[in-house]
Amino acid sequence: MWGRSHGTQNITWVSEFILLGFSQIQELQKFLFLVFLFVYVTTIVGNLLTMVTVTFDSRLHMPMYFLLRNLAVIDLCYSTVTSPKMLVDFFHETKTISYQGCLAQIFFFHLLGGGTVFFLSVMAYDRYIAISRPLRYVTIMNTRLCVGLVLAAWVGGFVHSIVQLALLLPLPFCGPNILDNFYCDVPQVLRLACTDTSLLEFLMISNSGMLILIWFVLLLFSYTVILVMLRSYSGQARRKAASTCTTHIIVVSMIFIPCIYIYSRPFTPFPMDKAVSISYTVMTPMLNPIIYTLRNQEMQAAMKRLGRRLMICNRE
Repeated sequence: MWGRSHGTQNITWVSEFILLGFSQIQELQKFLFLVFLFVYVTTIVGNLLTMVTVTFDSRLHMPMYFLLRNLAVIDLCYSTVTSPKMLVDFFHETKTISYQGCLAQIFFFHLLGGGTVFFLSVMAYDRYIAISRPLRYVTIMNTRLCVGLVLAAWVGGFVHSIVQLALLLPLPFCGPNILDNFYCDVPQVLRLACTDTSLLEFLMISNSGMLILIWFVLLLFSYTVILVMLRSYSGQARRKAASTCTTHIIVVSMIFIPCIYIYSRPFTPFPMDKAVSISYTVMTPMLNPIIYTLRNQEMQAAMKRLGRRLMICNRE
């Protein structure tokens, strides 16, 4: 529980953190385990199905579906940062995570979370080009640009995550070591530091919270511009493009609104924090492939074709 000494001051540093999780009632823990196991399995199956369908259906070899496949990869990885540890912890009375494991979880959580924020911007740009330059869409959104934009999103997530860690690493943690959450994140960990963190909290709110809020407003403005541009389209084309944009707005809202709630205010705990955290760490990665599939006829048709091909292969 307690580890390293800090120089000559003989300050004992925390070597692990205790996660309070959701509930200490054993029967409720078993029920929650089954619920979140179902959610995690659905997340894996849904995102893998999206990746496989886009990869093996030549009709979906277009920029939008290339980006959708990459979003599925991010969602799959993002849910894996928190869900497996959370599921295992349901069987332990005392839920612990090492200091190094906690920092690693924060790194990958913000790498993938930051990457998602930048990636949704790439998808908004893709829709803008598709609607404003329909005849040159494939030429502009070529493979080289798509790969470059995806890499830029990953780099953006990496830089964001490194900034979070760089601010956290110098902090001393000498107790208490109890995190009122089911995973490690900046707001909870920062409150346990044995020093005044008010300036650091301000910097982190500026780095994460205000950035997310401004980015969300810009994305909504972008989609508003795109929807206004659709007025010049004919009936069927307008409905199809509007449906795609509406899907994107739903996904953007599902990710950004909980993040704004968590990171755009002082890191004071509120009763709703865990419920909000569940919504974007556990639920959103599961819902994304469902939303994109249900609202996209091309994806539905491609999945049916994939199902028929698998049935034919099994018969042979």
